[in-house]
Amino acid sequence: MAKVLAFLLALLGMLPASAQAAGSAHDFSFTSIDGEPLPLSAYKGKAVLVVNTASLCGFTPQYQALQALWQRYEARGLVVLGVPSNDFGGQEPGSSAEIKTFCDTNYSITFPLADKEVVSGDGAHPFYRWARAQLGVLAAPKWNFHKYLIAPDGRLVDWFATTTKPDDTKVIQAIEKVLP
Repeated sequence: MAKVLAFLLALLGMLPASAQAAGSAHDFSFTSIDGEPLPLSAYKGKAVLVVNTASLCGFTPQYQALQALWQRYEARGLVVLGVPSNDFGGQEPGSSAEIKTFCDTNYSITFPLADKEVVSGDGAHPFYRWARAQLGVLAAPKWNFHKYLIAPDGRLVDWFATTTKPDDTKVIQAIEKVLP
């Protein structure tokens, strides 16, 4: 269904060219919170949980469970990728340095963090536009701490709403299913 929708949107010229051309998540790149390139292709062969984050949100304590998930599954090939965003409620107003300090100080985050990005609407980062085209509008982020699971081959395999905690059984089972 998502592919039919993407085809129709592309036909009508409503899907960005970058989202039309991409075949897998590995075709996208972020910038790290330290300003370095952060291509998803660097994670070929690994599962990736992409999470849009915010420092001042009621769901911010999910950072703790994300860090625990990263520590539990990193050796088996899971990467947790935090993508700070100020899209929802202005809850990530800080600079990259402030976000990084917040994550280090409050949650001892060691998983990769991207630079702050737009994750919703037409101005969203190309990965998020592609994910919406792949899985449909219902799978698009509606708030902070929305999660996308990418399989080791770059397929987008699942998404989890903000209210689904990183240690929820649904998330754990989906990760276990895609890990080698």
